[in-house]
Amino acid sequence: MSNSQTLKQVVLANRAGKGRGIYSVCSANRYVLEAAMLEAQENGTELLIEATCNQVNQEGGYTGMTPADFVTYIEDIANTLSFDMSYVILGGDHLGPNPWRKLKAAEAMTKAMTLVEDYVAAGFSKIHLDASMSCADDPVPLPPEVIAERAAQMCKAAESIVVSAKPHYIIGTEVPVPGGAQEDLEELAVTSTIDLIETVATHQTLFADLGIESAFERVIGVVVQPGVEFDHASVIEYQPNKALELKSAIHQFPNIVFEAHSTDYQTETCLSELVKDHFAILKVGPGLTFAFREAVFALSHIEEAWIKPDQRSNIRQVIESTMVNSPKYWEDYYHGDSESLRFARQYSFSDRSRYYWNYDAIEESLDQLIENLSNNPPPYPLVSQFMPSLYNQVREKHLAVCPKRLLHDYIRLELGKYARACKQFGAAA
Repeated sequence: MSNSQTLKQVVLANRAGKGRGIYSVCSANRYVLEAAMLEAQENGTELLIEATCNQVNQEGGYTGMTPADFVTYIEDIANTLSFDMSYVILGGDHLGPNPWRKLKAAEAMTKAMTLVEDYVAAGFSKIHLDASMSCADDPVPLPPEVIAERAAQMCKAAESIVVSAKPHYIIGTEVPVPGGAQEDLEELAVTSTIDLIETVATHQTLFADLGIESAFERVIGVVVQPGVEFDHASVIEYQPNKALELKSAIHQFPNIVFEAHSTDYQTETCLSELVKDHFAILKVGPGLTFAFREAVFALSHIEEAWIKPDQRSNIRQVIESTMVNSPKYWEDYYHGDSESLRFARQYSFSDRSRYYWNYDAIEESLDQLIENLSNNPPPYPLVSQFMPSLYNQVREKHLAVCPKRLLHDYIRLELGKYARACKQFGAAA
């Protein structure tokens, strides 16, 4: 597995003004991960893959995977694609008490410390310490010093694990709502320089109080709000002029960059500007599963035009009925009348459908869709009609119209923006 020093090299190159960054694929979707490996393989670069505390934890999370299970899962995908695992960097995102926030703080933090220990033991080399959520007996919101104190406690637990290379850490919690805003967007306030300075100083002091000064030397990033966000149908794009003060403040802290969350749906120009302004770690998740869903829908339209009715997968209808019958992953996020809810389930940028791809009915329907179009490759006009962004690639490369390849290449259109913005071409050589 890739040495975590790669992350340090990216940080140093970015701080030296070379405009280099690294993007983080925050997804457990197999097609997204396959596409990301294919992109990194072609570019000859490392691939940073991250799992969140709700997604993967010692109790299984919503994927049913522990940290060790997730590593095995990534290794299995890599083996299938002949992707060298030494190019993979694994990260843990928002690691903290969030999955257990309904418990009292002492119990939740005990579980959180086990969580970070398990991530480090499994081979994750990038750890985001996030104790910002209030637990059952906590005030709301939590005071910053309590957040930092708990982060330091988790870091000490992580440091207790014997590994060949100690992990690098990300601190700070001032991020957009995970998965995008739930309501209409309003203008966002960029993190203040005062908050940045206090965050770094408080963590440094509390790490020292626990005798883990050496761990603070491996803090490579601070999570801040650069002024980017998305909701169901809108995006707030990065405006460099609003972050001038913030990007200048990072120079007070050697060997540290910003980590930008919710960069999904930013234009390539905005992503490049973020990297140039020392937001060297770009997190993306829903934007990739959105692209996957969009490609699946496109293939379903091709299927309707090409496959006999009694043989079709009807995958769009299967997804809709599954989400309606099992609303737990979207009902707290989507609001409005029946038509608004239907639109959001199918097309929202927050892409709550990403939680449903492992449901049996949807998996079976997707398999049927792929089988139908594999056994009966559609003609060029249907590719041109429903997947025009890939049509020229199909023609110029003389590729067979393979549904799996179309899914991968469609996701890679999005990944390519991040690779170019981060100058991730041949950086691993």
